Amino acid sequence: MKIAVLGGGNGSFAAAGDFALSGHQVRLWRRDAAQVDAHRAAGSRILVKDHNGRHDVKLALVTTDIAEAVNSVDLILCPAPAFAQPDIARLLAPHLRDGQVVFLPPGTFGSMIFAQAAQEAGNRAKASFAETGTLPWLTRKHGPFEVAITIRAKRLPVGVFPLDRAPHALEIIGRAFPDVIEPCGDALSGALMNAGCIIHPPLIVMNAGPIEHFERWDIHKEGTQAAIRRVTDALDAERIAVREALGYRAPHFPLAHHYAREGEIWMYGRGSHDRLTDSGDWREQIVLTDHRYMREDLRLGLSLLVSVAGVAAVATPLAKAFLAIGGAICGEDFTQGGRTLQTLGLGKLHRSELQTLLREGF
Repeated sequence: MKIAVLGGGNGSFAAAGDFALSGHQVRLWRRDAAQVDAHRAAGSRILVKDHNGRHDVKLALVTTDIAEAVNSVDLILCPAPAFAQPDIARLLAPHLRDGQVVFLPPGTFGSMIFAQAAQEAGNRAKASFAETGTLPWLTRKHGPFEVAITIRAKRLPVGVFPLDRAPHALEIIGRAFPDVIEPCGDALSGALMNAGCIIHPPLIVMNAGPIEHFERWDIHKEGTQAAIRRVTDALDAERIAVREALGYRAPHFPLAHHYAREGEIWMYGRGSHDRLTDSGDWREQIVLTDHRYMREDLRLGLSLLVSVAGVAAVATPLAKAFLAIGGAICGEDFTQGGRTLQTLGLGKLHRSELQTLLREGF
């Protein structure tokens, strides 16, 4: 299958390398011209390291031209941070064609941003937009063109916009992730599977002291203590309550299963947290006010949850508290200007109108 991967971070390199390792024709797009030139000079190759060893794979194309990257491909995968989505969506919008699938792992309701960008660009191609609850790889780059994959996802709940095109979109995504994809309904359901905005705000806020004290620290090892997990479970209960109030059915993929050693298998499978911390790849310098956990998962992810909770008439005191405290840490008001139904232009829609839009599209 022909796949375009957008971005130059950990997730994008894991995606490009892993898809090439599986035999797909992969094109990698990124905006940094100097890095693209260097990558081409290195043979457009990626060294993938996993539990099976080291794999040197070659990409079909590395480019700064997004039109060239996505021309005639079946799947467009964009694991870039949520705050990068609007710019990438505007660049991509004129080039989408009938039948193409844009997949955001995870999305923070970014599927709506990409769909709106195509609409605003006057592109009426029948493309599909989908998102899931987590990045399909626990991964870190070990060099400019080298990436380590600690774990591959075992279960990916996927929501599609518009829902009427879900059969086609899920078939395409399933070819890239065989035996992993689980339909979970529309794109908002997919957005409400996002694990990052549940696990990361307690970690980044409740560990603010040691994060600022230590030069390098593993937030997932020393920072994931019983008290913090109890708060995470309570925050996750707010997310699940919103899903249930909107009529979305189980499984809701409660985050507690991520840590459990028995019972229901979570997105990354059994023992994933231990393997993550054992790898040592997450012992890093964390700039508290700039980190993706703060800027993406807390500021954007929780503002979306609170906004949708308003439509569902569900109380979210913890989500609101983390928005307030995270904003105070950063010297900003995170309750304003995040990612909400209002900032997405959907704030005036009644619940039934929103559900019709999610099902039928524009």
